[in-house]
Parts: sequence; structure tokens; C-alpha cells
Amino acid sequence: MPDQTENKSELKRTLGPLMLWGLGVGYVISGNYFGWNLGLAEGGTLGLAIATFFVIIMYITFTFGYTELACAIPKAGGLFDYATRALGKELGFIGGMAQIIEFTFAPPAIAFAIGAYFNLLMPGIPILAIAIVAYLIFTGLNIFGVEMAAIFELFVTVVAVIGLILFAGTTLPHFEMSNLQVNALPNGYKGVFAAIPFAIWFFLAIEGVANVAEETVNPQRNVLIGFGSALFTLVVLCLFTFSSSIGVAGWEGIVYPEPGGDASDSPLPLALAKVVGEGHIMFKLISVIALFGLVASFHGIILAAGRVTYQFGRTGYAPKALGQVHRKFKTPSKALIINMGIGIVALLTGKTGEIITIACFGALSLYIIAMISLFALRSKEPNMDRPFKVPMYPIFPAVALIIASICLIAISIFNPILAAIYFGILILAYLWFHFFMMHKMEA
Repeated sequence: MPDQTENKSELKRTLGPLMLWGLGVGYVISGNYFGWNLGLAEGGTLGLAIATFFVIIMYITFTFGYTELACAIPKAGGLFDYATRALGKELGFIGGMAQIIEFTFAPPAIAFAIGAYFNLLMPGIPILAIAIVAYLIFTGLNIFGVEMAAIFELFVTVVAVIGLILFAGTTLPHFEMSNLQVNALPNGYKGVFAAIPFAIWFFLAIEGVANVAEETVNPQRNVLIGFGSALFTLVVLCLFTFSSSIGVAGWEGIVYPEPGGDASDSPLPLALAKVVGEGHIMFKLISVIALFGLVASFHGIILAAGRVTYQFGRTGYAPKALGQVHRKFKTPSKALIINMGIGIVALLTGKTGEIITIACFGALSLYIIAMISLFALRSKEPNMDRPFKVPMYPIFPAVALIIASICLIAISIFNPILAAIYFGILILAYLWFHFFMMHKMEA
């Protein structure tokens, strides 16, 4: 007779390297379709370019270090599991909370963009209604099974990549270097620091690949392949999207639909309108394909977020019910539903730029704690089985740690209210854990 506890808490291994590539690119690819352009309003072309340069270095060095952790400890909790083993339960909880904040605040921002792009095609449907319906549909898809979810993710990711290639192919023939130089640093060099969250948005959530390691066939090999190939793809797409968009319209042309108006959540159609006009088939095609890119990230991050919350419940850091899997589909259905509720609340109360920034606070905290955990495990457990080791140790993890720390300080200075909200959530969560959950775990 099968063990009932195992049935309730074990995830099913079905994912290979191609699926992991699809998830890794899919988690992030929406960052090419929206959000990053808001950094142009802060830093201009040069400010966002400088911020993006250092962010790319951070992600390259971080990804190698995080892959070492993911291959050595292939658990659904990602950073939560790594930090708990390296730094203890309390710092593990803080790392896990930072990860949950990142993965639960990123989807509402993407949902807004889904609504904005859909509204271009069907202006009569309210943006908020589209966003909420998207939450219901894709949370349901994730409940039905990780293999089905990953196959869908791979499909929409491939379509989204093709869309960015088509966009670059349409706009690059009209590229003019002079457009990159117009008002390139409108707020001086402080704009570089203000643009950091939006540079991060190009790559935010790629670390979600680690959260499906427990559902991966041969994770010690396939996680490395998935991480590496996904990051390479995303760096190339980032460079093409950035240059081809601004090169045809100037940065203000892909931020503001009208001079003095509100910033847009759909920069690529703004760039295309300058080249082919709004009535052109390519304008409509890219607007439709953009929805695939947004859906890829939205759906993929929902998948990763469910695994993090599930691991919190399974290990007793949150109510045990969150750590159960669906009896039939073997997916963390209760964790997914709770995350959906939080995301819908964020939809009702926030704006895209603010939600992106809070997600970046969580991401940067994750990167910092992850690299500290890497150093701690190398010291505490030198003989741990590490199927993959970060190259150029300790330089790579040190570089990632330093850049992430500078970025966290910078966005805290430039967003003091959002910083207070983020750190307030962390402190309240920690106090709840320390006074109400720790004694239960010890008992």
C-alpha cells in the first residue's frame, strides 16, 4: 500500500533540459516586452545602458553560483533550502520570504501588461478584468500538472522568442545611432541608480529554474544546461531589444505614447508604430505575439512561486496545508491558490512600476543571501557532493554579492517608501515565524 504521507508531499520528476530552457527563458522573457522601458524615464538611454551592463555581469556571476547550490541541493524551495542548510532556520526563513515576495509580486506586474497589450487589440475590455482572468486561467493550468504546464511554457516561450526576432528584424533596418544619443542622460548619473530595478527586470526570476529541480530528471546535469542556455538566450535578446527599440524612436518615443502623458506598458508597439504605422500587419502581429511573451513569464513565475510556498508548508515554516500536493495531479494546488489571492490583492492596490520595484527588492535580497550561503557551505561542508562548481571561485560569487548589495542600497535610497514596505513585510513575517512557528518546529 503506498505511503500516504509521500503521496501528499512528493513532487513528480518529469522535466528535461529543453523544458528547463523553456522555463528559464519563459520566466524572464516578458521583461523584453514591457517594464524595462520605464527605466528610460529614470536614466535615459545611457543611464539604463550602464545599469544593464552591470546587471548582466551580476546575473552571469550569480547564475554560476546559484547553479552550484541547485545541483548540490535539488529541492523545490530553492534559496530557502540552501540558506537553511548554510545559515540556519531563521536566515533560511528570511531568504525564503525574499524569494516568495519576488515570485508573488512579479506576476501582478506582468498581469497589468497582459491587460495593456490585450487592450490594444480589444479596447472595450478593462485591463484589470483581463489581469484577474489571466490569474484564474494560469493558476488552474499549473494545478493540472507540471508536465502539461512546462509543455505549454515551452510553446509560448518559443513563440515569444520568434516575436522578438521578428521585431528586431523589422526595426533594425531603420536603426539610427543618433536616436541613442538624444537626451541620453536626462537626470545625470544618479539616473543610473534609479534605473537599476528596470535593468533587473530584463532578467528577474531566471533563478526560478532551481525551484523545479525536484521535478527534474537528473537535476545535477540538466539544471546546469537549463540555466546556462537560458541566460545566454536572454542576454542576446536583451541587447537586441534595447538597441532596436531606442534606435528607431529615441527613448522618449518608447516610454510616452504622447508627450507629457503616462508611461506605457507596451514599448515595442510604440517603436513599431514609428516604423510601419499602427495599421501594418507587423504591428498587429507583434502585439499578439507580445501576449505570448507576457503569458510565458506570468505562467512560469506562478509555477515557481507555487513551489516556494509549497516548500515553506512542507517543512513547517508555514501552515502544513500549503505543503500538500493535489491527490490526483501531484502539484502544490493550495500553495498556488494562496499565491493567486495575494497577486490579485496586489493588482487592486499597486502600479506596474511600484510592483516591479518591490519584486526587485525580493530578488536582490535573494541574490545576496544565496551568495552568502554559497560561501558558508564551502566553509562548513567542504566535502559536500557538488556535481557542478562555480568557476573562478571565489571571484564570481563575490562579484555577484557586491553588485547585488550596491543595487539593493541604491534602490532603497531612490525608493524609500517602497523600501519601508518591503522591509516591513520581511520584519513582520520574521516576528511571526520567530514567536509562533519556531516553537512548533522545535516541539
